[in-house]
Parts: sequence; structure tokens; C-alpha cells
Amino acid sequence: MLVRCLLGALAALAIPLAAHAKGDTWQLPIAVKKLDNGLTVVVSEDRSSPTVGISVVYHVGMRLEPKGRTGFAHLFEHLMFQGTPAAPKGTFDRVISGGGGILNGSTRSDYTNYIETAPVSALEPILWLEADRMKTLDFSAANLRNQQDVVKEEIRVNVQNRPYGLFFWTDLYALAMAKWENAHDGYGSFTDLDNAKLDDVRAFHRDFYGPNNAVIGLVGDLSAEQGFALVEKYFGSIPARAVPKRPDVDEPLNTKERRAAQTDALAQVPAFAVGWKMPARGTPDHVPMAVLGQLLVGDSASRLYQGLVKGRELLLNLEGGLNWPLGNAWDYDGPTLFVLFGLYKPGSSMEASINAIDEELARIARDGVDAATLARVKTKMTADYYDAIDPFISRADELAKAQVMWGDAAVLNRIPGWIEAVTADDLKRVAARYLTTPNRVAIDRTPAPAPAQTP
Repeated sequence: MLVRCLLGALAALAIPLAAHAKGDTWQLPIAVKKLDNGLTVVVSEDRSSPTVGISVVYHVGMRLEPKGRTGFAHLFEHLMFQGTPAAPKGTFDRVISGGGGILNGSTRSDYTNYIETAPVSALEPILWLEADRMKTLDFSAANLRNQQDVVKEEIRVNVQNRPYGLFFWTDLYALAMAKWENAHDGYGSFTDLDNAKLDDVRAFHRDFYGPNNAVIGLVGDLSAEQGFALVEKYFGSIPARAVPKRPDVDEPLNTKERRAAQTDALAQVPAFAVGWKMPARGTPDHVPMAVLGQLLVGDSASRLYQGLVKGRELLLNLEGGLNWPLGNAWDYDGPTLFVLFGLYKPGSSMEASINAIDEELARIARDGVDAATLARVKTKMTADYYDAIDPFISRADELAKAQVMWGDAAVLNRIPGWIEAVTADDLKRVAARYLTTPNRVAIDRTPAPAPAQTP
């Protein structure tokens, strides 16, 4: 859910991956240090360009927002750009974009991240700004009221006034999950957003935005020693703060299919979303399920796209994946879904699409996939993985997220090997265990009937 972005030519800043080869895989240089206040720093040196990517990831997201304050983690992310007593509103944007950099921020289930890329000469000012807003914010009624209105307008644009809204996320998770932390709408209700008070904002910053609940990733034209020294310089004096105990968000797989039907006044064609609860991150079934997701819906060559869109022509489109649309297959820290979202042709039905999906899933669970297909899928998945961490800004973010989610940024170097090790039997096993009818939820969303014409 990218919610705040200064658009720039990010693609133009993609820089060839300058790690060293080990066999036929790439190995990122990764150095990690924890400061005395608990802040963890991850640095990956790459001298191929005089630029730097920065990511500050806080281990707090929608799962941890208070009950009765749905959308609060998202609201708070907006407030982080409203200035501080030392750097008034607009300073952050001006310093970074004025020097040719770009910045972004997002709120997900398990983390909130703030990312920047800029010439390396801007690194110190950016670190000063990030440290400044880690210390405190401009907690004013005007800022809170302004950003409450901004978030509500975002909901109007992305949910209420948009065909299909985000039902394949918000409504599907509400149907699939049992615990409030996993099931509630992270965008938030207008009532909950309006009820947020300044004391809530101050408490959220105090509880979750301290150095001991954060990881900083730095990638680019600097050494590990330089990165550690600069972070120590700007963040080392910020005291650690007590972090509330994390709730138990674990849930078992579902044991009975759940379905819902909805109408959509803005939709022109019907749509469906289906989801299955997934294995926990880091368990033996996690990587095979990620590879199976690539096989099923990873691109236009995937089994389900070719079978349902190109072949049987049941669907107009199909997209989805593991932890889609909330993130990628590697950056979740609690229950998540494998999601499929498609538009089906008028005259067809969700049932016809689900039956076709079930046929393909049963074939994989019974027969697996042939060696050539599996090799192609793993090659494409690995290539996409390397492409995704090519830009410094993305690499810094993935390193910081890996340190937060996995407790080990070096996971990034192991993922390609994990992918390569997946076998056809692994795919058979996870298809049979997770992509089952009892573990499935489905929503059929059809165009609302046209209002009756007044004579």
C-alpha cells in the first residue's frame, strides 16, 4: 500500500548489481552492526555509482495498530512527513528532491518503511532528517486534522470511488482470518480515523518509533565502516524505548471453505478473488509455495494465466501471488494469503473459474511438474528477484526488511539457492496441503443492477 510518493525516474536510477559472483549466483556484501541503543544498521557497499539508497524500516504495521483505531499505522506514516520542531513541514521533501533524490514510504502488515535515494553527498543530511523524526514529530492538532483528511481522501480514491476497490485485500482477509489483528481493514474506517487523538499519535511514536524497533539499510558508494560511523553520529544518542509486547497473531489453516457475494456499482464486468492461508515465513513449505506461486500466476507464461485467460478464455485478466498485494513472498511476519484476482467474462461465473483453477491444482498435486518447466520457472523467479534488488533504493529496503522480518539481512544472499533447491515433489506437497477447498475463501463481486429508470 504505497501511500506517499514523490515520483521520479526511479527506473533511470537502476544500477547494475555490483556484487561479486560466487559460482553462478551473486553475493551481496553485507555488514551488520547493532548500536548500543538497539538500532541495527545494514550496509552493502557498491561503488558502481556515486549514489546511495537508504531505508529505515520500523517493525510496526497494520497488525499492531490499536483496536478502535483501524488505519492508524497508515495515518501515522503520513504524519512522519509533517515536520518536526527542528525541521518544519516541507524540509524533508526539499532537501531530498532538491538535490535530485526521490523518497517514498509505505505501511504494510508487519512494517512501515521510509526509503530514499540520492547522490552520496546528500547522505548526511538525509540521516540527520531521519534521526530528527525518530526523536520526535510536530505533534499539532492542525497536522493531525490535515492528515486525517488526506487518508480519508485516499480511501475515497482507492476504495470507494474505484471499481472493485481493494476487495481482493481488505474483504478477502476479513473473510479468511480469525484474529482481529490479521482481519481488520488497514486502510481504516472514517470513524476510527476521526477518533484518533494527539495523545494516540504521541504514544504510537513513543512505543514503536524508537531506535531499538528499527533497522537502517544503506547501499551504495560507501564502506561499511563509513555507514556505521555516520549512523552512530546521527542516531547513537537517541535513547532506546520500551516496545509493547507483540500480540500472538498465529492462526491455523482454515478447515471449511468460506464464500461471500458482493455487488459493485462502479464495475462493468464481474470479478472474483480467492485466497488460501499460507505457511509461516521461514518454514519448510514457505519457499516451495513461493515457487508454486510463480508457476501458477507469476507472469503471462504462468499456468493459470495461460489456462484461464489465453486458453479457455474464461477470464479477462488474472493476477495475484503469495502475500499479494501486501508485499512479496519474503517480507511477511504473520499469517498471509495466496491470492488470485480476476475479471471474468459476463455469461461465465466465479464457479467456472474456480473449477478450472481446481483442475490445475489437482494436476500439480497429483503429477507435479516436468523438469524443464520447473527449471524455467525457477530461472524466471531468480531473474526477477535480482532485478528487484538492482536499484540501490530497493536493495537497501530489502536488506533492512530482511533484518527486521528474518533477523538476518544475509537471507537475501540465500534466497536464490533456496529457490533452486525446490523440487517437483515439494510443489506436489504444498499444493496438496495448502491449496485445498477447506482452506479456501472466495468472493464473487458482480456489477450492481442499474437503477430503475423514472418514467
